[in-house]
Amino acid sequence: MDKAKPTGTPDGTVPDATGDSHGTTAEPGGSATAPDASTSPGADAATAPRPVGLTKADPAAEPLETAAPTVPGQAEEAAVPPATEPPATVPAPRAGGAPDAVVPAQQQAPAERPRPLHAPDPYSTPPYGEPGPWAPAPPVQRPVPTPAHGTYLPPGTPAHGTPVPPVPEAGPAQGGEWGRYDPWAAPGALVAESGGGPGERRRERRAGRGRLVGAALVLALVAGAVGGYVGMRLERHGGLGTVELEQTSGQAGERAPDSVAGIAARTLPGVVTLHVSGGDGGALGTGFVLDGRGHILTNQHVVESASDGGSIRVTFNGGETARARLVGGDPGYDLAVVKVSGVSGLTPLPLGDSDDVRVGDRVVAIGAPFDLANTVTSGIISAKERPITAGGEKGDGTDISYVDALQTDAPINPGNSGGPLVDERARVIGINSAIHAAGGPARQDDSAGSVGLGFAIPVNQAKRVAEELINHGRATHPVIGVTLDMGYEGEGAKVGGEAAGGGPAVTPGGPADRTDIAAGDVITEVDGVPVASGEELIIKIRSHRPGDRLALTVERDGESRRVTLELGSSDPS
Repeated sequence: MDKAKPTGTPDGTVPDATGDSHGTTAEPGGSATAPDASTSPGADAATAPRPVGLTKADPAAEPLETAAPTVPGQAEEAAVPPATEPPATVPAPRAGGAPDAVVPAQQQAPAERPRPLHAPDPYSTPPYGEPGPWAPAPPVQRPVPTPAHGTYLPPGTPAHGTPVPPVPEAGPAQGGEWGRYDPWAAPGALVAESGGGPGERRRERRAGRGRLVGAALVLALVAGAVGGYVGMRLERHGGLGTVELEQTSGQAGERAPDSVAGIAARTLPGVVTLHVSGGDGGALGTGFVLDGRGHILTNQHVVESASDGGSIRVTFNGGETARARLVGGDPGYDLAVVKVSGVSGLTPLPLGDSDDVRVGDRVVAIGAPFDLANTVTSGIISAKERPITAGGEKGDGTDISYVDALQTDAPINPGNSGGPLVDERARVIGINSAIHAAGGPARQDDSAGSVGLGFAIPVNQAKRVAEELINHGRATHPVIGVTLDMGYEGEGAKVGGEAAGGGPAVTPGGPADRTDIAAGDVITEVDGVPVASGEELIIKIRSHRPGDRLALTVERDGESRRVTLELGSSDPS
């Protein structure tokens, strides 16, 4: 066993765990040479390196456990001593120059604190583990939630428990390096993500309070809107549920027979709508059933275009349609009869007495104004024996009708022509034929609409003409046998100078000739009723039948006389 070499210190040095003790270099023989050490006050004056010898201890003795100083960054290396270095024993101090003796370290007596190998630090560096005067204070470290064991982490995330170096924040960090690292944060997380500093927390709290206030305002607005809607529903409808209105049951029984509804119910089945087409164009009108054989009465001006080979289509109240043919017509009376064949279940309308009608009687008009079939209107009789003329489009007077009409305020319009005007017993008392237009009465197809002045042909006159048209195909006109001067502007009707063909104005052997009526005489009254013109005289005459007797007042050379005559008959030209 080699002897230990003398040293200048009471106790030997233990080599650093790394194999070089503060810069010493180990020799192959187990000795080491220490480099020069800096001198400091209180250190030995010798500057030569001091050899340090290591003596192998008894194998049975335990090595001396000397705590080596821990330097940051060297902890991992200090854990394992060199494998080639045997356990060391500390040589005991010599007394009086006695030779060295090998004493196990655990048997050595306590000695005074060993002096450091190096001279004191002139900068007063504090021991390891204590912060220096220039080191920043460590930040407050707050624990943050970390992923639970078994939580799936994205690829590249360190395993649970693996230390992860701090991730620097973008931009300058407050508080130096310690402000950029939170050891309690989740791996790879920034300090800012785990709550930041106190200022950030205050801002978050203020933002949270702002969000709560905003949510409260929105909730209040929604609650107010809902409350307003509920209040509106309660005020207007009395509740929030489905509104069900009370309704009385229908009236039982039929309408009164003399009511408008009762009259219409009995009359409508016998009323028809006519659509006529022909060479002169088309026409629209109304008619009503006269008998069960299919005869229908209407106006001549409605079916006039069918006389040249046109067609007539009849539509009944129930919607059934049928073709009809023209039986006959008379422009002077503005009446015509058509007939349908192969139709059963017809409802003829009863005919009343137009002479028995009084002004103010309630009447109902039924027709198809503007092609609105089965339209019902009501009114009263406004006047009787109202002389009107209509037509005259041809210019020769052959299409002029002379009617001693019933006037009514029941609304009638184009399309009502030929329809029935019925009384309170649902009896026909007239045939709607004309309405008042600018310039005087006119047929309904020449006017824009009703102004409350409608005119109907009295049914007594229509009945006679219809019978003649059905039985003979033509109607006769009552006459007195004179030609009138239609240009006379005085009161009454003046007998003309000559006939249209150049013959005498008074027909020889006729009713007027037998009562000594001559050319130039003026007829002023018929049955005591004044006449103002030639048209009115014709209307008064045609309101009677051939064979009826009339009383006329005639003026000649300023003298008036009264004559009575029997009406003659003539076929229409």
